[in-house]
Amino acid sequence: MSRAAELLLAGARLVGRTDPVDLLLRDGHVVGVGAAGTLDAGPAERVDLAGRTVLPGLWDKHVHLTQWALVRRRLDLSGAGSAAEAAALVRDRLAEGVLEPGAALIGYGFRDGLWPDVPTAALLDAVAGSVPVVLVSGDLHCAWLSTAGLRYVGVDTHPTGVLRESEWLPLAAAVDRVADELADTWVADAAAAAAARGVVGVVDLEITDNLTTWRRRFADGFDALRVRAGVWTPWLDDVLAAGLRTGDVLPGSGGLLEQGPFKVVTDGSLNTRTAYCHDAYPGLTGPEAHGILSVPPDELVPLMKRAHGGGLQCAIHAIGDHANALALDAFAATGARGSVEHAQLLDDTDLARFAGLGVIASVQPEHAMDDRDVADRHWAGRTGRAFPYGSLADAGVVLALGSDAPVAPLDPWVAVAAAVSRSRDGRDPWHPEQRIGLRTALEASTDGRGLYPAAGGPADLVVLDADPLEVGAADGGAGAGGAATAAADALREMPVAGTLLAGRWTHRTF
Repeated sequence: MSRAAELLLAGARLVGRTDPVDLLLRDGHVVGVGAAGTLDAGPAERVDLAGRTVLPGLWDKHVHLTQWALVRRRLDLSGAGSAAEAAALVRDRLAEGVLEPGAALIGYGFRDGLWPDVPTAALLDAVAGSVPVVLVSGDLHCAWLSTAGLRYVGVDTHPTGVLRESEWLPLAAAVDRVADELADTWVADAAAAAAARGVVGVVDLEITDNLTTWRRRFADGFDALRVRAGVWTPWLDDVLAAGLRTGDVLPGSGGLLEQGPFKVVTDGSLNTRTAYCHDAYPGLTGPEAHGILSVPPDELVPLMKRAHGGGLQCAIHAIGDHANALALDAFAATGARGSVEHAQLLDDTDLARFAGLGVIASVQPEHAMDDRDVADRHWAGRTGRAFPYGSLADAGVVLALGSDAPVAPLDPWVAVAAAVSRSRDGRDPWHPEQRIGLRTALEASTDGRGLYPAAGGPADLVVLDADPLEVGAADGGAGAGGAATAAADALREMPVAGTLLAGRWTHRTF
């Protein structure tokens, strides 16, 4: 979209304030914020915001952008309440005759933690026959495949057809076999949709040679978002050898591509009962009754030391309370900086450790809404410390909000609404004591830039048709009942009138 050398945003409102202000943008930065009519705008193009609210552009601090782009085109299984219902959705999609010969049917979003029946390869075989079917769970940590689907990903036989954790994760790329040109087109479309929700930047943690992928995309003209490209263990040596540090800007990207953090997944997920916990899951016995620790401390600590020594921040996936404790131990042992990704299930004694170590809690509040019933069943009696955002904030921990798209939609307003309401779909708030305030949630979504654009900062801005503080105040702070759910719904649907990235429009409706 078009970019003016200078742009004056006139007649804006700032969050929680009523007096109109003007903002002057020049060369990709905010160079002035002042009372309406007081800035010397010179030849700047003038855009009248007519009282719309402006705040710094929004970030999603945990995405898998290519997977999100693919999922937007896959069979949606999120509404399936049983294996039988999911199989029926597969049958109905196949009946549409949209698959090309030899292609696999890929579905996404099932959550079997509460299903009354058991997913099996035979159940899919009955509706799909020889068509390969690969259904990926909503948390990405397992997949359910037909017999032909197993062969499609290179597995000759399997007793159930449900591959979990280490059985599945190395094979996940097999279902993402899309030509680069097509994948890049779909990613550009997904990025435009994100910009339409006020997003100016993402931390992309795709499991691939991320820098190579993003260098290609920016060379081909991608310019919809800022991207911090994370690195995984297989490519860590390459990044260290290149001398890249977290935050370094990559040439050829117009300043939009940065080296991101070093990512490690240390345990599983709650829905699959593989999050690594101090206590065993109800009804489970054996070596995996407490979940799965995929990267133990004797592997994690040396990896983090290497990354930290090379100037990389660390983004450590930990969901179970025991996994979180071990991740914090590793931060303490290495002096590394960075974040725990997810921090879903925590021991109370670890709250202060986050703050003391300066470890960011990078959280995805919509997961609490997806997993509340699973937690009530499989983490019964402990859910007061599940997704404990309020306790983390009270302990002084810095929060960063995200989606983990495609696990949840790449929409910061969904995350904000879940964080401040702990409710969805008209249900009463779940553990409302763990809500966080709306200001806190917004500040956790602006990449540390607070709520007010400031001179000298990047001209990354979102223009809203409503003040979010006024929308979120509809529940009167009560946190329960119809008013709270109505406010949450309104936040989820926050009208975004425009998004500016480095002073140019990436989305505009007025």
